[in-house]
Amino acid sequence: MEVQETRVQTDRVLTIPNILSMARLAGVPLFLWLILRPEFGGPNSDGWALLVLMLSGVSDYLDGKLARRWNQISNLGRLLDPAADRLYILSTLVGLTWREILPWWLTAALLAREGMLLVMVAILRRHGYPPPQVNFLGKAATFNLMYAFPLLLLSDGTGWLSSLAEVFGWAFAGWGTTLYWWAGILYVVQVRRLVKADTAAD
Repeated sequence: MEVQETRVQTDRVLTIPNILSMARLAGVPLFLWLILRPEFGGPNSDGWALLVLMLSGVSDYLDGKLARRWNQISNLGRLLDPAADRLYILSTLVGLTWREILPWWLTAALLAREGMLLVMVAILRRHGYPPPQVNFLGKAATFNLMYAFPLLLLSDGTGWLSSLAEVFGWAFAGWGTTLYWWAGILYVVQVRRLVKADTAAD
């Protein structure tokens, strides 16, 4: 994460990048419902859940790229994009942990990092700073996790494909979790420096 101000280029709400981000947000409850259907006596819908997750990844790439290319970076977009990322991660954690595909300790580690980030955001706002912008390290962590989750979901089966998905899924999960915490720790360091600078200025 980086504590910096991104130049807003439009105040419009209904831009193509914002519509893509809104569609990603709308897909969160659909994805969670699909992944949990077997737990409530419904048919297995993992294939549809994987499709929703893959489409969210494509839209995540497109909304940022199009916003920059078409000069449509907006305040709303700056809120929607990271919100959609975090909600997909949260819903996937809930679904995969509920189905015992993910161990509780991994879920706890990722949720603890999110809790730490919320505290840092509150501190930033108290000192008059905007929410953080996602940097390359944070995006890399999110992409690793977004690759890990569908692979781990695919591993909940039998055959060589499931075995292969399990190996690569856990590899991406390990890298993603490590990068997620690394980005979080760097963010804490940046917030601490800002707070110390404000205190010294007072």
